[in-house]
Amino acid sequence: MSDRKNNSGQFQPDCDVHITYEDQQKINKFAGLNVEMQQLKDELKIKQNDLKNLEDACDEIILLDNDTKVPCYIGEIFIYEDVEKTQSYLNEIKDKKQKEILSLERKCEDLKNTMSDLKTQLYVKFGNRINLETDED
Repeated sequence: MSDRKNNSGQFQPDCDVHITYEDQQKINKFAGLNVEMQQLKDELKIKQNDLKNLEDACDEIILLDNDTKVPCYIGEIFIYEDVEKTQSYLNEIKDKKQKEILSLERKCEDLKNTMSDLKTQLYVKFGNRINLETDED
C-alpha cells in the first residue's frame, strides 16, 4: 500500500485501506485466472491458425484431379493417399479442431465471468485504489 509523509517527516501507512485475508485471496485468484485466461487465448490463437491452415489445404485439394495421389504427413512420414481419402481425413481433423476451439472459447467465457464477479467485488471494496484491468479492457 502507499505510504504518506506526515508533518513531522515520518512515514505513516495509508490507514483508510484494510486488506483482509479473504480480500487477498480474491486478488490472488483474480491474478491466477488472468494468467490462465492469457494462456487459453494463446492456445486459442494457435488452434484457430491451425484450422485456417486446414481449410486452406482443403481448398487446394479441391483443385486436384481425382486420380492424383496426395502426400499426407502423418507422424514422421508421408503417406500418399487419393484425393477423396485425403479430403475425408482433413475434414475429420477440421471437425476435431473446431470442437477444441469451441471448448476453449467456453472456458474463456467461464473465466471471464468469474473474473468479472471478482473484479466487481474488489472494486466495491477498494474503488480506484486497485487496478484489475487487463490489457484487453
